[in-house]
Amino acid sequence: MDTETVPRDDTTRPGEQPAPLDVTIVLPCFNEAAHVRAELDRICAAMDLAGYRYEVLAIDDASTDATLDVLHRAQLSLPQVQVVALERNGGAGTVRRLGSRMARGEIVVWTDADMTYPNERIPELVQRLRDDPGIDQVVGARTSEQGSHRLLRIPAKWTIRKIAEWLVGQRIPDLNSGLRAFRRGVAAPYLRLLPPGFSCVTTITLAFLSNQHAIAYVPIDYAKRAGRSKFRFVSDAYRYLLQVLRMVMYFNPLKALMPLALLLLGAGVGKSVFDVVAHPVRLANNTVMLFLTGLIIASMALLADLIVRSRPDR
Repeated sequence: MDTETVPRDDTTRPGEQPAPLDVTIVLPCFNEAAHVRAELDRICAAMDLAGYRYEVLAIDDASTDATLDVLHRAQLSLPQVQVVALERNGGAGTVRRLGSRMARGEIVVWTDADMTYPNERIPELVQRLRDDPGIDQVVGARTSEQGSHRLLRIPAKWTIRKIAEWLVGQRIPDLNSGLRAFRRGVAAPYLRLLPPGFSCVTTITLAFLSNQHAIAYVPIDYAKRAGRSKFRFVSDAYRYLLQVLRMVMYFNPLKALMPLALLLLGAGVGKSVFDVVAHPVRLANNTVMLFLTGLIIASMALLADLIVRSRPDR
């Protein structure tokens, strides 16, 4: 089954438009059988108390345990829960992209089913968006790191976050938090950019900030996850870094390439002056290479910037 065209169950009659909702919560589920029901109960209790019209899209990402059975049983007693089953594993990014496109809510919430995020605070994030029309996304910024490989993750995530802050020119308290709420209409043009893995949350952050969509950050606690972590330090950290660099090139190639080009051009000019003084009427081969390399990179930067600015989604 194509993971981009999975049908969903609606109670509307043929030809009748589904009723709009306030909030859609997209919940990726992969091998979460032991605790996903508790997570659904927590989310629905908080949303019911807040009084929002909402739906929870619980998307089973081809789990190999009993997660799908638990979701179907939960659906019987939680009418706001809609279960979608994927036939092959697509990754968290694929699930979130699919769920965001299926959403009927004006506000889309991303979170996880592993008991790490304080999902009882989802209404708080939603209310922040509804109260302030100048904000397009609210992110739960974690105040501690509870994941696996902490000694490696903390410096790696700090480095990647600093690269992202350099790109957008502002501080980012938490680049890859999995708990966030955003306006569906604002996010729609950027959903196609989401990679299949965990770096989808980084991508949606950079996409908003690079296009001047304001993001607010709300401090949250981050608990130790239930079950086994799906994060793989080497492969996932590499994907995070690669995605940040890809977003740099996608939204602001001049900022990435032009400093290097100017550095090489400046070095080439300086070296040519030295060559002329030390050896009149002769330029060393490395001087010519420095200058030409800088010129080529500068040309690429200008061409890439022209392509970026000519895109319809800018």
